[in-house]
Amino acid sequence: QVQLVESGGGLVQAGGSLRLSCAASGRTFSRYGMGWFRQAPGKEREFVAGINWTGGTTNYADSVKGRFTISRDNAKNTVYLQMNSLKLEDTAVYFCAAHYYSGSYKYPRAADEYDYWGQGTQVTVSS
Repeated sequence: QVQLVESGGGLVQAGGSLRLSCAASGRTFSRYGMGWFRQAPGKEREFVAGINWTGGTTNYADSVKGRFTISRDNAKNTVYLQMNSLKLEDTAVYFCAAHYYSGSYKYPRAADEYDYWGQGTQVTVSS
């Protein structure tokens, strides 16, 4: 079992930045790939970014590539999402998720590939 708690959301103007954190507890954090998803009102949950065990491999949705950066600190059991150049369309509830895997990282982007989820943190971008 892995428990995930997101923080760092809030209200920011377009063009601004926020850094989300996701603190993990429970099973060995470093054995899980991690991901960030988001869900806007009336829309399906969508993949934002993912990272493998070591932090050496990442993948991003096209909509955030070049603006968002996912990273992790296994010593602190925490994964981060640095969000720069925020746009109105980035407004959503952001969720972190944990994906257990063995062998090679397979760049999971589907929500059902992830095993554990946090409760989410609201990010609102204003004009």
